[in-house]
Amino acid sequence: MSRAKVHTCAKAIADSGLKIAFVESATAGRMCSEFSLVPESGKILQGGISCYEVFIKENIIKVPHYLIETFTPESAEVTAALAQNARLIFKCDIIVAVTGLTTKGGSESPEKPVGTMFIYILHPTGFISHREIFTGNQESIVLQTIDRASELITRLLDTNKSTAA
Repeated sequence: MSRAKVHTCAKAIADSGLKIAFVESATAGRMCSEFSLVPESGKILQGGISCYEVFIKENIIKVPHYLIETFTPESAEVTAALAQNARLIFKCDIIVAVTGLTTKGGSESPEKPVGTMFIYILHPTGFISHREIFTGNQESIVLQTIDRASELITRLLDTNKSTAA
């Protein structure tokens, strides 16, 4: 992971006057933690929820059981529901939700191997739904996911800034 990517993203969020919150399954709070370590954290970070277990997804974040049964806990559909429902909890500008497979024992398949991560970012002008397969050990996959989410948000804010100019 490049802390520089998180710092660049945090600065872009602060410069835009926005707030961010996280709802994390596979990354288990690591993304929120990384954003808490930037100088802008007090200006941008609203909080985060770690929802590693299905029970938390269903009972705290209110993801419908049928989505988890139909698509698995590690899926684009569940990740989108996490973000959408977390927006009701946090009421902030940017919500980042993450699910995925960092180790064996989840819903991996030939189409969705270990390393598959789902990132869903709600922002003031819409959303980004991103699926990517990372390689490496569990920590490496988590750190690559944090980098990618940071890049996606930074690119979005840079694009919005260019469009507004």
